[in-house]
Amino acid sequence: MGEPVFFGLPISLAFLYFIVYSVLGWCMETIYCSTLERRFVPRGFLYGPLCPIYGVGVLMMICWFQPLMDKPVLFYLTATVCMSAWEYLVGWFLETTTHIKYWDYSMYRFNLHGRICLWVCLTWGVLSFLVLYFIHPRVAGLLAKIPYLAVYVLDGFFLGVLASDAGATIYQLARTSQMLSRMQKVGDELRLQAHLGKAELTDMLAEAKESFAERLDDLLPDQLDDAGRALKERYDELMLRTEMMSRRFRSRYSGMTAGRVAEALESVKRQGEKGKLRRKKEKD
Repeated sequence: MGEPVFFGLPISLAFLYFIVYSVLGWCMETIYCSTLERRFVPRGFLYGPLCPIYGVGVLMMICWFQPLMDKPVLFYLTATVCMSAWEYLVGWFLETTTHIKYWDYSMYRFNLHGRICLWVCLTWGVLSFLVLYFIHPRVAGLLAKIPYLAVYVLDGFFLGVLASDAGATIYQLARTSQMLSRMQKVGDELRLQAHLGKAELTDMLAEAKESFAERLDDLLPDQLDDAGRALKERYDELMLRTEMMSRRFRSRYSGMTAGRVAEALESVKRQGEKGKLRRKKEKD
């Protein structure tokens, strides 16, 4: 029985391609974002230097677009549409599962829900061109020199590392999302408590949420009753824990935003900035 095949590629080789291009994608994103932000920004969700969105994306290029390489215009259009759809799908999935938007193209013209925009879509077509016409032939040539046994050993090693990294990252993402949701809920209760008092808590809900704009992290204990102070302590504790849990993601995606937990995320960001200033003063 022969080795399983993935779109014409031996699955062991396809997995190595995935790893190589995930690493190269991480390098490209890290260099680009570090240059923009003028600091080292190790992009990607995983702890290791991999961006799986690029690994999967290049596998799509290799498996689907290679038959079109003798038709450059059709190749470019197909690559642009397919890769843009892939980025949109990943963005939608992350927002749906974590309630957080990790990248946002809303500031650019011709964007679709902030997940993709025209210039990035066109760039995907150019990258596909560069990968298949220039980069992949060299990568394929290098990997072809690796003995079969070594390929399986490398696959096993990288699969173990990737599974462990992905498991830890998924746990952290899920916990961060859960804690932001809890923080948002407690924050809503605290805001209403501070504005209305316990007697009116259920009557003027919508009006109170709109009219009381004070930041919850600026509330002082003497502005609250006993129930309010208990809520404030719980809110502050959640904020500290969430700030620590989300620190790695916020460092890598400084422009991350949120939908229904937007206020909680903004409070966490402010707490993070205060922490940075405090640690800087302590060093000085």
